[in-house]
Amino acid sequence: MNIDSIKDGFVIDHITAGKGIRIYELLGLDKLDCPVAIIMNAGSKKMGKKDIIKIDGEVPLSLEVIGYADPKVTVNVIKDSTLSEKLKISMPETLTNVIFCKNPRCITSVEQEINHIFKLADKDENVYRCIYCESKSDL
Repeated sequence: MNIDSIKDGFVIDHITAGKGIRIYELLGLDKLDCPVAIIMNAGSKKMGKKDIIKIDGEVPLSLEVIGYADPKVTVNVIKDSTLSEKLKISMPETLTNVIFCKNPRCITSVEQEINHIFKLADKDENVYRCIYCESKSDL
């Protein structure tokens, strides 16, 4: 397999195997007009298997979305074909309009203009809850 090097962009590395597609969807990478590569089940000494996403373009990247989907990820920032910065990602305390409450009785189902806000309820179990109705998010 041959994936070209990146001139300016990002490499999202150390993604838990199988979660690469979910991160791709949450970030809306299908809407980009630049090359994006998803490598799934790549060999890893630390993890056994991992996913990798390579984005060849300077695009806005939501670190809170990545932290929600897989908090052990590393984001490498590439500038002029060299590693410029390595970011460790952690779970955000609050998510706003990243995920949406599925509870039909929640006020967010009735009031269309209310932000969908979730708070981190259990860091060990990766549980987020809606601030309005306490419904648990689906990861």
